[in-house]
Order: sequence, then structure tokens, then C-alpha cells
Amino acid sequence: MTARTRLAAAICFGVLTIVVSGSWLNRVQGQHAPPGTGFAAIPGLKGGQDIFGPYDVVRNWPKPMSDSLPNHEKFTWSTTMDVFAESPNRVFLVQKGELARLDKRPETKWIPEFGPGLVYPVFRLPLRQAGAGAGSNSLDPPADGRPGIDWRWEHCIVVVDAEGKIIEDWTQWDKLFTRPHDVEISPYDPEKNVWVVDAEGHAVYKFSNDGKKLLLTLGTPRQRGDDDTHFNRPTFLVFMDANTMYLADGYDGTRVIKYDMNGKKLMQWGQKGTPPNEKRPGYFNSVHGIAVDPTTRRVFVNDRTNGRVQVFDENGKYLDEWNFGPRPPMDIHSFIVTSDRQLWAADQGTHKILGYDLNGNFLYSWGSWGEYPGGMWGVHGMSTDQEGNFYVAEVNNGRIQKYRPRPGANPAFLVGKPWKGVW
Repeated sequence: MTARTRLAAAICFGVLTIVVSGSWLNRVQGQHAPPGTGFAAIPGLKGGQDIFGPYDVVRNWPKPMSDSLPNHEKFTWSTTMDVFAESPNRVFLVQKGELARLDKRPETKWIPEFGPGLVYPVFRLPLRQAGAGAGSNSLDPPADGRPGIDWRWEHCIVVVDAEGKIIEDWTQWDKLFTRPHDVEISPYDPEKNVWVVDAEGHAVYKFSNDGKKLLLTLGTPRQRGDDDTHFNRPTFLVFMDANTMYLADGYDGTRVIKYDMNGKKLMQWGQKGTPPNEKRPGYFNSVHGIAVDPTTRRVFVNDRTNGRVQVFDENGKYLDEWNFGPRPPMDIHSFIVTSDRQLWAADQGTHKILGYDLNGNFLYSWGSWGEYPGGMWGVHGMSTDQEGNFYVAEVNNGRIQKYRPRPGANPAFLVGKPWKGVW
């Protein structure tokens, strides 16, 4: 090849490179991706911020108890442990009785007896920790308030409609409970029976959908243990299919128990670990939360004190695990796996809702601390309904909240809808 030929070839290659590069640049520029694509809940939104992620909080929901119940002008919601949406118009909550209403925020005062520079209440921060003031039904540690004045052991199970109005109160069962902790309905049960886990009562109860009948009791109520007929502060229940459910046992127990839907024990797994940095598979400390993926039949267990989720097959074979970040501040209360096949966790330490794929890859988070509408303090239970509304139960703020998807929100950031079943 002559020098002239090589020069001509180099010029042709240069021209071709410029043409191809210009074509690629034009394609990229022509896409005009909205600002914020990939991280904003609503790409292209001018101003604002994702305080509530892809949601708008529904204010004044639920309505004050006094709007629906007589003699409740001085009382309000208590330590709300869990929430379950059977439908947008029938939402269950379980709570530790009722608390006295605080209608007016007291004036801030200096409290030098506790230390220099201290005041209470602190501007913008929550006023009352509901769990410290809630009542007791004998076994749960009692509050320091006055029964009948500061708290009442009433309305442990309440059902509200889409507008937040109380439509059912299951007061006939109040004396049964010591600390109703979890409320669930299996999506595979055509009769839609209601299950309630009572942590301090060491029992699980199955009710008819209307609450008129107690159909089944698991465990020995008010007696703790770790054998086939006793629990040790159980926490949450989840359903794999029409014939299989799993119980997390629990706060003091260190096992997962597999049952059929008639309450027959099929198997269990789990051993007591050494917190807070236990690394061995299948060792737990505070089994506080459990979820399943029916498509792969994997079981996700919140090994809370050790700051990790452990993943098992349906018979307890260890498969995988991941953690939720440094501790402190992280403190995962509970999590759910929804029909989007993502795991959504409630972190009391950061006051955020965290989203992961089922391999543990972090996807998105949102949330802020406060008692204002939409703020969070101690999210303990979560649920979604068929319209995509998202509900949280807060043990520290003492309330449940309803969030509605924002128009135009990135669907990847929304908590998935419930698993489809037979109803």
C-alpha cells in the first residue's frame, strides 16, 4: 500500500467515524429523557421532593373514633400493631386498646432537671410515644397511666371503610387478647377467615370473616413455651398457598413453624443465635417478620436482632441472605412480599420504607420522621389493596395511615398490590 493510499484510507475512516458518532449522538439527544428519570418518583416534576415517595398521604384517615363510636370524645387510636386491607372498603386494624386524646400540643418548657439545653416537647418532633402509654390486659407490661382515664382496653380489632369510618368493632373479643400483633386473611381462602396473632398471649386465633365465631386456636393461650402446643411470643403469619402457612415464633422464640390450614404442624426450623452479629444460617434472634414468594415458594424471615433477612425454601433449607444496612440506625420491624415480587421493609431506625428485589438488590426508599400526616414513627405493619393504596400501622405514633399513588408515579417505586387469589 502506497503512502497516498494509506492517507486516503485514513481520511475515509475518519469521515465514517464522524458520521457514526453524529448519528449516535442525535439518537441519544432525540430521546429527551425527562429530568430525574431513574430516581425520581415522578420523572420531570418541577419543584417539590419525594417526601412520601410515589404517594400522597390521605389526610384525616381514618376518622376520629368519636365520629363513629359513642363516648369516645376523649379517646383515640392506641398502639396500632398491624393493618390488613381485605378491600379498599374493608380495612382491618389491631391495636392495644385506646389512648386518651391529646387535642392541644402543650407549650414547650425547659427541663433542666434532665440536663442543660433540654426542652419538651421539641418543635416539630412527635409528642407522645403511643406504646409507652397504651393499656394492658394482664400479661403485656402495663402503662403507667390511669385505667379508664388515660387508656382503655377496648376496640382491639376495628374495621374501617374507604373513607376511614369505623364500620365494625369486634369488642366481643377484647378480653381474649393481651397484645394483638398481626391480622391476616389468606388470599386462597374463599371464606376469607380472619387470623390474629397475639404476641404476649402466645396464641393464634382464627375467626369467621364477620367476627362472630372463633373457629380455631393455635398454642396455649397465656402460657409460653417452645413445644408443639406452646409459642414464645409469636409475631406474624403468612400463607404460601391454599394448604400451607408459616408462623414466626417469635420475639423470644427462634423458630419458623409450618402448618396446614387446619392447624396441623408439618415441621419447624431455626435455632437460637448469638446477637447482634450472628452469621450462621438458620440461627435467629427475634423472628419478627415473615413473607413468602408463592412463585418460587421461598420463605423470607426477618432475623431482626441480627439485622438480616434469611431466605429458605418451603421446607427450611437455607438459600440466601442479605442485610439492611449498618446498625444503628437500621431496625427492620417487618416486611412483606407483594405481587410485584419485591420485598418491602419498614425500618424504624431510619423511618423509611425500603424496596428490594428478591435477590436483595436495593431499589428505592422513602419516608421521614414525624407525627404530621405522612410522617412515620415505628411502622410495624403494612398492607396494600386492589387499587394500589398503601397502608401502614405505627406503634409509636399510634395510628394507621393510608397513602394513595400519585398521578404519574413511576410504577416501579409503588408497593405492589396483593397476591391474586380466589377472592
